[in-house]
Amino acid sequence: MHDQPDRFSAGEQALGYMYQVRFALLKLMELPEDVSCYIEKDDDVDMTDPEEGQLLASLKHKAPGDRLTDLSPDFWKSIRIWLARFQNPSRDEVSQRYFLFTTGTVAEGTFLQNFLPDAKKQDDVSERAKAILKLSESKLSKAIKAELEQLDPIQSQEFFGRISILDSQPRIEEIPAKVMDRMRTVRSICRISVYERLEGWWTNLCIELMTGKRIAPAYGRELSEALSSFSDQFRVNSLPIDFRGKEPPEGVDEYKDDRIFVHQLRVLGISAERIRRAILDYYQAFEQRALWAREHLTIGAEVEEYDERLVDEWNRFRAIACENIDGASSEEIMASAGKEILRWIETNNSPNLRIRSEVTEAYVMVGSYHMLANHQPEPRVYWHPQFLSRLKDIVTKKAT
Repeated sequence: MHDQPDRFSAGEQALGYMYQVRFALLKLMELPEDVSCYIEKDDDVDMTDPEEGQLLASLKHKAPGDRLTDLSPDFWKSIRIWLARFQNPSRDEVSQRYFLFTTGTVAEGTFLQNFLPDAKKQDDVSERAKAILKLSESKLSKAIKAELEQLDPIQSQEFFGRISILDSQPRIEEIPAKVMDRMRTVRSICRISVYERLEGWWTNLCIELMTGKRIAPAYGRELSEALSSFSDQFRVNSLPIDFRGKEPPEGVDEYKDDRIFVHQLRVLGISAERIRRAILDYYQAFEQRALWAREHLTIGAEVEEYDERLVDEWNRFRAIACENIDGASSEEIMASAGKEILRWIETNNSPNLRIRSEVTEAYVMVGSYHMLANHQPEPRVYWHPQFLSRLKDIVTKKAT
């Protein structure tokens, strides 16, 4: 027995809202950069073109095979929304146009075919609309008919002349490919990764619009700038930065964290704030490197070779910092040398320490060093000159 759809499920409604966000992204990419966009303002999607005026779009994401007939609620509910906008005294009467975008198709031989892009609207379209509404006894039909009666013949003809139906629109799962087809300046191997970041940025912007956190509309030029910014991160000499400012889901406890790289910092007497920063750098670098690997952005043994380079540079500076240290050196002198090495790591922005020349984000390099300091069974880098000799005692204490 097949499961029946839950009539109380909000899945279809949620899908509709998600469709609005994706569809708006696609349309804004297709339109000029000076077009502005709102979500859920005067309609599902509300765009304003300086030359074309305000474009109000109702979106309908329908089941496969769905057809629009003369009394389809999808069309007439949109009509009621548009009528309210058309009759608004503050409306600029020459600037509004109304669009119904649907994944379904307009049924053959219906009145709605008048509104398809290539159709020539008949002169009596408003009268035909009223005649169709008479065929229904629904409250919606009666209400719309009454509202249409308030328009004189010229207004009625003008109103219906502003309406277009665009059927057979891409479904929600088809939109990403449509957007990526327009990313001609992005390397093909990187387009999925760029799209995912672009959609994340766009979704957050739409949430700000819908919650009122952002008052100004979104503009096509903002979308172009975001796309350019994300694509720049995927150039040959760069890599995307995704974890700036991010924290572990479980939070950070600089006092209870017992990983080896944290013990290394405690041995030096580093402050709790710097330990917290190190834990964040470790998390951000670990997650970033893992994401690069999942997206196949790092090539071959690139990360392993990068770690070798970091270890080599660490050895070079450690030899300088510890040049005058021997077995008779005091704990204070050894801790001071360790702090000098750590400070060199935390403040160094040398191109030699970048995984690629344009990857300048500090957490990538600093966090990678902390990963090396946490390497098992033995750290590949360390700060305190005698840390390796003390490691056995730390491991023993952790075991007990």
